[in-house]
Amino acid sequence: MIRDITIGQYYPADSVLHKMDPRAKLVGTLVFIISVFVFHTFQGYAVATVFLAAMIILSKVPLKFMFKGLKAIVMLLMITVVFNIFLTPGKVLWQWGILHVTEEGLKLAGRMAIRLTYLVIGSSLMTLTTTPNQLTDGLERLLRPLNKLHVPIHEIAMMMSIALRFIPILLEETDKIMKAQIARGADFENGNIIQRAKNMVPLLVPLFISAFRRANDLAMAMEARCYHGGDNRTQMKPLHYESRDYIAYVAMFAYLAIAIIFRIAGI
Repeated sequence: MIRDITIGQYYPADSVLHKMDPRAKLVGTLVFIISVFVFHTFQGYAVATVFLAAMIILSKVPLKFMFKGLKAIVMLLMITVVFNIFLTPGKVLWQWGILHVTEEGLKLAGRMAIRLTYLVIGSSLMTLTTTPNQLTDGLERLLRPLNKLHVPIHEIAMMMSIALRFIPILLEETDKIMKAQIARGADFENGNIIQRAKNMVPLLVPLFISAFRRANDLAMAMEARCYHGGDNRTQMKPLHYESRDYIAYVAMFAYLAIAIIFRIAGI
């Protein structure tokens, strides 16, 4: 399951999405997340499905690799669906003792499952097609107007980029620690959920030590290279919009307009 988390990973490919400006991809991801919550009917989610499928095709990321990230949220998805099915009041379709399934619960469970799934896929699609450096530069440029309010934009963008970059590194480190402990007789597969959670506790100490060591090495490397942020910092590859980015903006805002129209019309 550790290897199945795709958020934070980068998949190199020669696609339109990989070549797009990171600012357009960040705005597009935000627009898609907003649309997922604007849509509230299955007809609307069908539109979101078509849009997401088109983006996956344009990214040239293998479909198996894209959906592999859903394995990590199966348990959360199941808990969300079960709670919404049995705890939502409404027209009762089935009842056994204190347990009851309602029509409203089924609809709400379906909507929540679709939203959670699409949020993970949409976020993974952005990180799979954008390098950490591009994410940092794009986020910094988008938030640049906040500099007038003395908000440390560069530092915030750098912290978010490093956090995303550390996700696959820490997952790989966790996998190595688990394999080392399994070779010494540890058991992470058998037992109920509580026992498995207790078996994961010995992973925390070496994982935290490894994380602090990597953070310290990164800080030392940045200081050794006299790194400092700020407005005077130049970029190796300055960001500039191409025609494909403007087309992407038109497409994503047209898609958002469709979502709003569907919401107003109750479709």
